[in-house]
Amino acid sequence: MAEFTMELNDEQKEVRDWIHGFAADVMRPAAAEWDEREETPWPVIQEAAKIGLYSLDFYAQQFFDPTGLGIPMTMEELFWGDAGIALSIVGTGLAAVGVLANGTEEQIGTWVPQMYGDANDVKVAAFCSSEPDAGSDVASMRTRAVYDQAKDEWVLNGTKTWATNGGIANVHVVVAVVDPDLGSKGHASFIVPPNTPGLSQGQKFKKHGIRASHTAEVVLEDVRVPGHCLLGGKDKLDERLARARERAKGGERVKNAAMATFEASRPAVGAMAVGTARAAYEEALEYAKTREQFGRPIIDNQGVAFQLADMRTQIDAARLLVWRASWMAVAGKKFESAEGSMSKLFASETAKKVTAQAIQILGGNGFTREYPVERMHRDAAIYTIFEGTSEIQRLVIARTLSGMPIR
Repeated sequence: MAEFTMELNDEQKEVRDWIHGFAADVMRPAAAEWDEREETPWPVIQEAAKIGLYSLDFYAQQFFDPTGLGIPMTMEELFWGDAGIALSIVGTGLAAVGVLANGTEEQIGTWVPQMYGDANDVKVAAFCSSEPDAGSDVASMRTRAVYDQAKDEWVLNGTKTWATNGGIANVHVVVAVVDPDLGSKGHASFIVPPNTPGLSQGQKFKKHGIRASHTAEVVLEDVRVPGHCLLGGKDKLDERLARARERAKGGERVKNAAMATFEASRPAVGAMAVGTARAAYEEALEYAKTREQFGRPIIDNQGVAFQLADMRTQIDAARLLVWRASWMAVAGKKFESAEGSMSKLFASETAKKVTAQAIQILGGNGFTREYPVERMHRDAAIYTIFEGTSEIQRLVIARTLSGMPIR
């Protein structure tokens, strides 16, 4: 087990600089265009695939980095480039994590490569959990999966929403209810293979920010998937459901499939927020050094300089929380104080605050689309919402600290 460190090794620094170069040279020049178009930036994803940045091998290397810093480092640099394009590049990772968290070795080896494709035939994947009436309240999920024993198939029906890459994905990972009596404990995750009949894209959302990332509803109408598409397998599911029923009698809490995915990904989302915040801070810092009012750079004014000092302090603090949680996860240490939720909460709130301060420092220019901080501020709004709102993160932290079922 690697010791916790805040110092990247030489190999990590080389990877960081490589990603930063792609973000600066490829992503940033294209950011405004794809934000306006509100379309998946396939040419940029293809460029990332050509150099190996969008590939299973690359993300596997970062995921299994023994220090735990590979993924947060990658996320920070990509989202420093542009949040919308970055989410199009890394959105497949949430589906991949869903398989890694719940699938067998055979399922991982079969389906995760199909999520990415290759440099000549780029693919994306989607993780489908939220529903129109079940966002934070996962226990209200209505999508059902019924087992057809005669055909060894699962039949899925329902509507998913807010799915990154939903409907355009090669592989969809769908969370569905298999035992309604168990509430959120009666959920399971399923692979829906490419071109499966009955799966279609519903509404595509026009969003406030991260516009270059495709977000849509996924409609499931009598979608039949083979028994081997149940992540973890039926024997494991039956055992888990049996334990859940017994524990429910004793009042014990049991994690569900979707929560296992979100817990694994929360520090990564925090790193995304750090990247956006850092980008806005750097824009504001450079502007404050060069913008003159009353015969001197505005950074000479304490009102501006102190804002920048607070921005930098908050960004560094957020990164510390993210890196600590990432190291704890890879080291197998339990989040006894909900450290994963802490990192996501603080980093996402920091991104909203820092991007707003950046606009204030740029003044009227910051309010226009001629400068990127306006886009960064719109993008930052999502971090306090997706993969668990800030309110849900506080609830998780409070419940963990108190040991009480706070509502």
